[in-house]
Amino acid sequence: MSIRADNRHLYLQVIDKIKQNIEKGIFKEKERLPSEFDLSKQLGVSRATLREALRILEEENIIVRRHGVGTFVNTKPTFLSGIEQLNSITHMIEQAGMKAGTIFLSSQIQELSENDLTRFACGEDEQILFVERVRTANGEPVVYCMDKVPQKILPENFEYKQESLLEILEKQAGKHISYAVANIEPLGYHEKVSPILQCEPETALLVLKQMHYDQHDEPILYSINYFKADQFSFQVLRKRVKFFCG
Repeated sequence: MSIRADNRHLYLQVIDKIKQNIEKGIFKEKERLPSEFDLSKQLGVSRATLREALRILEEENIIVRRHGVGTFVNTKPTFLSGIEQLNSITHMIEQAGMKAGTIFLSSQIQELSENDLTRFACGEDEQILFVERVRTANGEPVVYCMDKVPQKILPENFEYKQESLLEILEKQAGKHISYAVANIEPLGYHEKVSPILQCEPETALLVLKQMHYDQHDEPILYSINYFKADQFSFQVLRKRVKFFCG
């Protein structure tokens, strides 16, 4: 199982070897890796080199280290999406061949906060609809959602019974979401959200904050979604920009 020397740094070879062993099933999902001493000996590298490889693998969410317990292989994400694609959570779940569901936690009309006034460019006397939900896949909680929509956008007979809020806004309010400005960041254990999503203490979260706009650049929906990091993976397609000299 020892790696062969090539022109790359040793820690890169170690990363590739561990990934290959995971793909081959030598290291299985949720199973603990050998100790650093044993693994460095098997791979024929120093423990310092191994630690650097493990650090990067942890950043890539391929492994998870549990203090005082060991290093474990993470489960592969069930749901994959390009961050440049504006997909509803319902679509992401159904695309994975699973049944999307919703657990409604709360729905209320609130006064606008200072941040809301800035986000939506509303008047101080206006109000906002705040909805708190848990999205499920085959009955299992996978995403905790908080959504805000200015009340003026919604019709008087507004009903909130469908799974996708984007579809509701389009069908009932005539508002077509054209694009969104998003920010995504990793988060560790969350005192409120992690228990709701039935996360283990070591399970990380991905927090996606998005402001959605219609085709007229009007801010329509602000959402904060907490995804289970071991089940969701967001990818970004990056293209090289060519510069032309005149």
